Amino acid sequence: MNRTGARDDGAAGDGPRLPRRGQGQLESQVLTVLRSAGGPATAGWVQEHLDGDLAYTTVITILTRLHAKNAVTRTREGRSYVWTPASDEAGLAALRMRRVLDGERDREAVLARFVSALSPGDEARLRELLSRADAGPGPGGHDEPAPGHPAAPAQPGGHPRPAGPGDPDAPEG
Repeated sequence: MNRTGARDDGAAGDGPRLPRRGQGQLESQVLTVLRSAGGPATAGWVQEHLDGDLAYTTVITILTRLHAKNAVTRTREGRSYVWTPASDEAGLAALRMRRVLDGERDREAVLARFVSALSPGDEARLRELLSRADAGPGPGGHDEPAPGHPAAPAQPGGHPRPAGPGDPDAPEG
């Protein structure tokens, strides 16, 4: 039986336990608060503007993880850092998706399963985005498709150019 003020683990507490957040939810909240700063912000500022009662060390841990994911940048200011978002929520989700894909050996199989599981509406959106990317530079477009992409410049003989050093599609060796 759980009394008011008791924690599930039997330890005394100030109140009932709060439900656990979903994976990535706290990172998303920190990014949202950081974007609202309108410029670089300290971890203390982020902590003060977050809903809930997070410890300063927890905020630092989340910001450090976001930095490792290239979702935020940091600049030393005195003895601490100021943090700036480098990505919005969609960018953070894209980084997660890319990390998952980069961790798999059979990229083609992963992409094929991903595409086959899309709803018809999402598949149409993806086709439109790929079509826009193939069209060349523009808002959010790239000057040149990634190596191995069907629109990548071909070598003599019609084969896509080989993957170079640092290319995620390059064979490991």
